[in-house]
Amino acid sequence: MNSFWEKTADFLRGAAGLLRTRRDTTPIDSVAALEDFVATRSAYLAQKTLYGYVKTRMGIRYPAMFEDKNIIASLNIAKLQVFAACLSDLTIYAVATALHGLAVGNDDRQEMARRCYAAGLHEIIPDASAEFSAQNHIGEFDLRLAETDWQRGALQPENFTRSPRALFRWAPIEDKLKNFDSEIIENSVKYAWRDIREQFHKRIDGGAVGADWSRQPAN
Repeated sequence: MNSFWEKTADFLRGAAGLLRTRRDTTPIDSVAALEDFVATRSAYLAQKTLYGYVKTRMGIRYPAMFEDKNIIASLNIAKLQVFAACLSDLTIYAVATALHGLAVGNDDRQEMARRCYAAGLHEIIPDASAEFSAQNHIGEFDLRLAETDWQRGALQPENFTRSPRALFRWAPIEDKLKNFDSEIIENSVKYAWRDIREQFHKRIDGGAVGADWSRQPAN
């Protein structure tokens, strides 16, 4: 039987380099580097907040939940849904920040964000799943992009709205218990994003990302 830690380490297997990238301080100076950052950091935050909340709620029963097939199935669904929501929040913020002040139209911002989001889904969740449709999530992301205020709203921490909602909805905890935790969940997720935004601001080279984007072939 796999150990408890082997089971938890299976989370979002496409993010195998999470520990390495957490320590990465190289400049984010290309579209590929931007895609890598938003994918790995979103996977990290999804893992941290989901398992952290479930562990806190279950207490000493936490390791035992990995022997319950129903809980494992629910957790497997939750981790994908929370990751997709985290990726949505961070992608919009990262693209808006990287291109802020540059002579780039909103159509280009939308297209870069869509590429980053789709690339992140396929990198971290490469296999099709009956419980998760990448295409459905991309469609929902397109609707969000159509309403995005790139010059103001997308640059604000308050725009990180999907990730706390997804954690509240999908965490495999009884609703009557989660209802007591809604404010705690929202605050914990928003607080966890602060460190990632700080990392991003230290590493982003928006001019280089914009220049790289101008060299990208059009779809």
